Amino acid sequence: MGGLILGVLPVFCLIAIGYGLRKSDFLPDATWRPIEKLTIHLLYPGFLITAIWNADISGGGSGAAGAAAVTTVLIIATATLLAKRFMTIEGPAFTSVFQGVIRWNSFVFLPVIQSIYGPDGLALAAVVIAAIIPVTNILCVIVLVRWGADQRAMSPLSVGKAILSNPILIACLVGLAFNLLGVPRIPGVSETLQLLGGAALPLGLIVAGAGLSFAEVARRKVTIGAVSFVKLVLTPPMMWALCIAYGGDETAQAIALLCGASPGAAASYILARQMGGDAPLIAGIVALTTVGSALSIPILLALFHLG
Repeated sequence: MGGLILGVLPVFCLIAIGYGLRKSDFLPDATWRPIEKLTIHLLYPGFLITAIWNADISGGGSGAAGAAAVTTVLIIATATLLAKRFMTIEGPAFTSVFQGVIRWNSFVFLPVIQSIYGPDGLALAAVVIAAIIPVTNILCVIVLVRWGADQRAMSPLSVGKAILSNPILIACLVGLAFNLLGVPRIPGVSETLQLLGGAALPLGLIVAGAGLSFAEVARRKVTIGAVSFVKLVLTPPMMWALCIAYGGDETAQAIALLCGASPGAAASYILARQMGGDAPLIAGIVALTTVGSALSIPILLALFHLG
């Protein structure tokens, strides 16, 4: 347990540093938006293209973990849609609940994998990201089009554009295409992408911390608490069990468990703001699940004897 905590601790220390920098006004508020844009549009795609390009996707481990992640997302998304009729919340708030239970923060997920399982685990995790990112983005955009404020008039072309404009999704598709086509290392290009990727994870954690907002947690504690329970307590064992059912080895099981245990995605706030969702609500969900995951991740790994 001590080793697991030490492996996870640096990840959440960087998140805390980001939060502290934002709250202390070390950098002006206007500075964080360009940093976030740089991370999401350049650094993180550089990391993902390289990781997925060089990953071994022929083994059963990556397939089992990816299938478990996608299946879990589809199950929880379906259950959430079926439960909507029993929820006493408006449409925009429902879109944030939906994003909160199915989207997860790869800025937190990948550094945890790297610290515990090294490069091999990181490559497998990148394949899981390639599998799950398109599914979660498509589902969330559809739900926002249906229930977001003033979004029902969007055309199918606009929906497709909103889905395909995600730089993380594009990076996953490029990396996967290079992998499947067997594209060899490109001198100069491969090294540049690796340098970009090296900056992505630490800066991504600092950005994630800077974006945390706890203003809504106390005011809407029941809704945020319920979403956090699904995200941090129900999802991880479901993903782990499905990975076993799909024949995943112990490393694949750990990747699936950690994927399920990852907190809500900061990008959910941006999508909610752009498409008429309840942005303050999703900000509270991301904040509480991020703090909660600092406790739940080491406990889950110890309980399931992984790591």
